Order: sequence, then structure tokens, then C-alpha cells
Amino acid sequence: MKCPKCSHEDTKVLDSRPLNEGMAIRRRRECIKCGFRFSTHEEMEILDLTVVKRDGTKQPYMREKIESGIRKAFEKRPLTRDDFIQIVSAIEQDIQKSGKSEIGSKDIGSIVMKQIKKKDQVAYIRFASVYRQFQDVDEFVREAKKL
Repeated sequence: MKCPKCSHEDTKVLDSRPLNEGMAIRRRRECIKCGFRFSTHEEMEILDLTVVKRDGTKQPYMREKIESGIRKAFEKRPLTRDDFIQIVSAIEQDIQKSGKSEIGSKDIGSIVMKQIKKKDQVAYIRFASVYRQFQDVDEFVREAKKL
């Protein structure tokens, strides 16, 4: 790991802590050359997963799409960086539990909704309105009454 201050390539790990139920690790590091201390995060990646879209087309899984959807749902809502990371990690854990090499975008959307609903009802309704393609106010009201 390169030092962000002096670019020296040799650092030592001072402390390691698991995060997100063991799905990530935070490491505190120190540069051997200049003594600068910094933190790194390691997270598990979902590899070799194909997403089957509503129209039947397939594309590789992209974490960024989930992150973007969560950001939009929580826009102007209280969401800490740690909460954001926890939500994304929980979603990916649920996806990985399926053990499949392909997953439908509809299934991913349901998993995302479940995790958002646990954190913020307004963000949940925002996400649901896009995911379920609400056509009118009555659909919003019906979904809100389920909460």
C-alpha cells in the first residue's frame, strides 16, 4: 500500500477491525519512511454476477448502480456515511446469499427496498416510486399506507 503523503511503497498495519458484520475490514496503517498514518478499507466484491433486466437483456452487476439509487432515494434525508456503507453491504450480502450467477433486476430492487425501508420511510417511498413505476398519486398513497 503506497503512502498517500510520500508515495513510499512500504507501510505497516497498526490495527485491523472488521466492519459490516465481517464483510469489510478497516486497517490503520503507518508509512515506514515518513511515519504518516492513514486508514484503508477493504470490502468484498461481488464478481461474476449477471443482472437480468426487465426487458430480458443481461449486464454485469455494478455496485455503483445500487449506490446511485440509494443516494437519490436519500437526497436531502439524514444518512451518515456509515449508514450508507451498511445499507450497501447488507444489500450485497442478501444478493450473495442467493448463490446464483444471475439475478433479476426486480429481485435486486426488492432487496434494496427492504434495506431502505429499515432506515427511512421517505427514502423508501422515493425508491419504490421509481422501482415500481408509480403512475399516479393513488399508488403513492397505497404504498405509504403499507408502512
